[in-house]
Amino acid sequence: MKSNKHENYEILNLLGYGLAKFDNEFIKQFGFKTKLSFFDYFVELGIVETGSVVKNRMDLFDPFFENGRKGWWQKGNTYIHRKLLIDSLFVNENVNGYANIVKLFLKDKFKIKDISVEVKPIVKSRFKKLQETGLEAELYFLNNYNSIDTFKDGIIEDARLYGDGYDFQIDVNENSFLAEVKGIRAKKGRFRLTENEYKKAK
Repeated sequence: MKSNKHENYEILNLLGYGLAKFDNEFIKQFGFKTKLSFFDYFVELGIVETGSVVKNRMDLFDPFFENGRKGWWQKGNTYIHRKLLIDSLFVNENVNGYANIVKLFLKDKFKIKDISVEVKPIVKSRFKKLQETGLEAELYFLNNYNSIDTFKDGIIEDARLYGDGYDFQIDVNENSFLAEVKGIRAKKGRFRLTENEYKKAK
C-alpha cells in the first residue's frame, strides 16, 4: 500500500511552518519578493511538481499562527503534532535563524550547492534531532495517549531524560504503565531496543 505522505514531507513541513509563522519575511531570507516565485523555486529544485504543493503546506500550518489567513482550518488539529515537533526544536528562532535551518536542510538533504549557511553548533544538534523519527513519535504519543483505551484518563509523566529504558509513565487509577515509543518512517518496519529497554519490556 502506498503512503499518502509526500516523499519530501520534512522540508514541506519546515516550509509550511516558516511561511505560516513569518509570512513574507521568510521568503525574503531566500531572496524572493513574491510567494509565487518562492513556490516555483522548489519546483525548479525538483522537490515538488507544482508550486501549489508548497502553498498547500502553508495552508495546513496557517490556522496555528496569527497571520490573518485561515488556511485549511477545516482540518482542525490534524497537523498539530508536526507543528509541536518543529516548535520543540526551533520555537525561539527568529526569521533569519529559522530560514538558516531550512537552508541547512536543503544543503544537507538535497545537496543544493548555491546556498551558503552558517549555524551555531546547538542548532546543528537540533537539526539532527529533527531528522529522527523517534522525537516525532514521542510528541505524537504525548499529545494523543488519552485516545488509547488502556491509557484513557491517565496521568502521563515524561521520563525521557532519565535514560531508564522507557519514555513515559502513565498512571491509570492504581496501575502504572511504562511506555517506550519508537518511530518508523513507513507503515511497516523494524526498530531497535537498547538492552535496558529490552529488560524493561520483559
